[in-house]
Amino acid sequence: MKRILAPLMLVVAVAPAIMPALPAMAQQETSDLNRVNAYIRAVTTMTADFTQTDRNGQSLTGQLTLKQPGKIRFQYQKGVPLLIVGDGKALTMIDYEVRQVQRWPIGNSPLGALLDPSKDLTKFAKVIQTGDPSILSIQARDAKRPELGTITMIFNRDAGGPQGLRLYGWVALDSQNNRTAIRLTNQRYGVAVADSAFRWTDPRPKGRAGGG
Repeated sequence: MKRILAPLMLVVAVAPAIMPALPAMAQQETSDLNRVNAYIRAVTTMTADFTQTDRNGQSLTGQLTLKQPGKIRFQYQKGVPLLIVGDGKALTMIDYEVRQVQRWPIGNSPLGALLDPSKDLTKFAKVIQTGDPSILSIQARDAKRPELGTITMIFNRDAGGPQGLRLYGWVALDSQNNRTAIRLTNQRYGVAVADSAFRWTDPRPKGRAGGG
């Protein structure tokens, strides 16, 4: 009986010490989400090299260019006839090999959480514990619109980065469970980026140019 009661008494004894920690954890999570909000609003431009890995483990590389609000360009490695461009309103994927263009509102993409500085992550995101204090991981998902998918943004805590953060990459999961991971290197913030970087040539018949 003594061996049974001892652990029970220990739980009762430590419970008061654990419970006050819960509000502190909630405050820290809110603080971290606000910091990511501030990061997204502080980053006017960014360029980086990226490696994209799909759910089958296949990888592509390329150059990422970002300009807030809502402008992004994924320029893939030489020999890959794909281009993804966000012009501030919509994301467009152009496949030059088959002359196909797909377009959808940025707000209907998991990337909307990263590309819309007006969004408040405290309303629809949570901190994912990683066990590494140097890494901050945020998962954003709109529970009212699950068809938009989920994005998990991963940041390195870096005093030299905007708001003390540096975007390491993200993992996007769409409503069909298609998983895409992006890892960034050689991030450069505040560089000059012309709006022409977010224009593209329409490969479809009649040569109608998209975005200029």
